Amino acid sequence: MSSLLKNLSRHQKQMILIVVDLLLLPIAFVGALAVQRNTFPDYTVLREWSLLLVALCSTAFVFSWALGISRIRLSAYDIHGVWQTALFATLLGVAGAGLSVVFTVSFPGSFFVLFALVYFLTCATARIAMLQILLTIYRRAHTRCRVVIYGAGTTGIQLASALKTHEAIEAVAFVEDNPRLVGTRAAGLSVYPGFKLPDIIEKNEVHRVLLAMPSLSMPKQLQIAKHIETLGVEVQTLPSFSQLVGEEPLVNRLQNISPAAFLGRTHLSQNAPDLTNAYTHRVILISGAGGSIGCELSRQILAARPKRLVLFELNELALYNIEKELSALARDLDVDLIPILGSVTDARLVANVLKTNNVEIVLHAAAYKHVPLVEKNPLAGMANNVLGTHSLAREAMAAGVAKFILISTDKAVRPSNFMGASKRLAEMVVLDQASRSTVCVFSVVRFGNVLGSSGSVIPLFQEQIARGGPLTLTHRDTTRYFMTAQEAVQLVLHAGTFASGGEIFVLDMGKPMPIYDLARQIIEANGYTVRDSANPNGDIEIEIAGLRPGEKLHEELITNTPLQPTQHPKIMIAVDVGLPEIHVAAVIRAIRTAVASGDKKACTDIAVRWVDGYKRDRLQAKAFGLTTQVFGSTTQSD
Repeated sequence: MSSLLKNLSRHQKQMILIVVDLLLLPIAFVGALAVQRNTFPDYTVLREWSLLLVALCSTAFVFSWALGISRIRLSAYDIHGVWQTALFATLLGVAGAGLSVVFTVSFPGSFFVLFALVYFLTCATARIAMLQILLTIYRRAHTRCRVVIYGAGTTGIQLASALKTHEAIEAVAFVEDNPRLVGTRAAGLSVYPGFKLPDIIEKNEVHRVLLAMPSLSMPKQLQIAKHIETLGVEVQTLPSFSQLVGEEPLVNRLQNISPAAFLGRTHLSQNAPDLTNAYTHRVILISGAGGSIGCELSRQILAARPKRLVLFELNELALYNIEKELSALARDLDVDLIPILGSVTDARLVANVLKTNNVEIVLHAAAYKHVPLVEKNPLAGMANNVLGTHSLAREAMAAGVAKFILISTDKAVRPSNFMGASKRLAEMVVLDQASRSTVCVFSVVRFGNVLGSSGSVIPLFQEQIARGGPLTLTHRDTTRYFMTAQEAVQLVLHAGTFASGGEIFVLDMGKPMPIYDLARQIIEANGYTVRDSANPNGDIEIEIAGLRPGEKLHEELITNTPLQPTQHPKIMIAVDVGLPEIHVAAVIRAIRTAVASGDKKACTDIAVRWVDGYKRDRLQAKAFGLTTQVFGSTTQSD
């Protein structure tokens, strides 16, 4: 039956409504006569008025089509439809009075007023009855979705009213946190307190809860949704009317905020000198070109108009994205853009790429950098970060490359994690090559965290805010050095211009930033408030999860060795002699053996033996009792 009704065309449905209206007209006419005369008229009397009824039906057909009564959908029959029906009945009453004169049928004037009233009530009642019949048919043909509306305010009531005519969704109750609304009825539904939601869901076999609280902040809505989902039902959010018409964002109020806004200082290299002379018309290879630093290196190097830019990357998608971004600009600047898909641990590929392209400068940014992942995968970390650096540096020297710059990290200084230990060993490899090279200049540039890079705290915090929180910190007192990718890369390129070989350049990153303060800034920058003991009604909570394996409270950029100035005020040189050549060779052999045999313990032993300050079983720098001097300020690691 439901399929038959649904297959009717719109024109057919309109004709059915017109026929129903015409059939109701004689019924209303006879009913009005019966009411007025207090008796049902007999057949002889009705036959005398048959011509009047026929004429009145013809008039009704014309009026119905002209007023569009039949074009009003049953499911949309509202107060406007009622007024249209009233106008239709009134016009028929007036027409009936006029036709009675034409056909010389005597009726008192009050009859046609009564007729119009009876016909109006009959038509309106018939439409409501037809709608209920159709809904019953449709509902029996479908499995109905029973819902609870969370929020009995204006939006919730409007939603409940709209669902009354829905064939597949049935609202069974309201749930409300406002005690003033609990216990009342709205749109024909009872309003219950929030704590009764599990009972309502169970007793009424509810499938879905609709959040009708658009004025509530998004984090609080998400928190409510998380709680409701634990009850085993689906949760959906309803926007407000103002959101639907575009006065407010419909989905999300989060905005992209520049990472530099959280530095608490001006950029370190705003008045940088021109780098054109150092990199123009040179052939430059960037390893790890698809990473956060690699991408920014590629952008800034391309702007300097090199002769050729080789993008060396292991990740296919990352390489595709950076090549797609730079290809049009490279064509405009007449720069050869060469994408190379491969690993720096592949010595044959590295040697072939360097020689084929006559590479003059190598900027080595390829590394596994995520501390927890490398902590769980030490063999991969050693292979990529140490053996990869050794392979690329050795082949660069063999190919006659003029300059090799390793991008390092503050986590390489007396590291407490495996990623930092592997980067420290990579630094030793580059310093060893520098001590033996007479052609290629080998140097290291060391800096801290890059704001907004993949896996860094700002994207993580933004994602957690989008989920409604909480923001997770490992420790209340954790601090980190931060710099934007743009300024870090600019200083790296500056350091490369005056590198002479064997230096570890350390970038001045300003004062370390408390991560807890950064979390608060990000919450407030997104328009929310922090929920804590001082503000229990806030939007987003900051949760302390505890230090992860290998994580320090405070990072370091140097050890106790003195710093030497350079021609750039924000670039220093840390004095570091590294390891003797024979020891570096022993380290490389040991790592190759450990990786080949899959011996994680051997990797740990290598790091413990050769990396100053590394202890595999210590999780914090505090365990070592370290005191660090960074640009004249003393920081105790506690």
